[in-house]
Amino acid sequence: MITLDDTQLYRITDVMQLLRLSRSLIYDQIRTGRLPSVKQGRARLITANGIRAYIALLEQESSR
Repeated sequence: MITLDDTQLYRITDVMQLLRLSRSLIYDQIRTGRLPSVKQGRARLITANGIRAYIALLEQESSR
């Protein structure tokens, strides 16, 4: 099981497990700017802070 811990960069497959979302939804959220990401070579990576910010955004939207 993947947990959000001391790791700073997560691969898409890890983020899929953490957030329990599909690959296409993760990439859609990256494309729209809702889930920040970085590139290292050809790899698309998500920062731990980006995951936390995305969760906070979802919580904010659900309380409206």
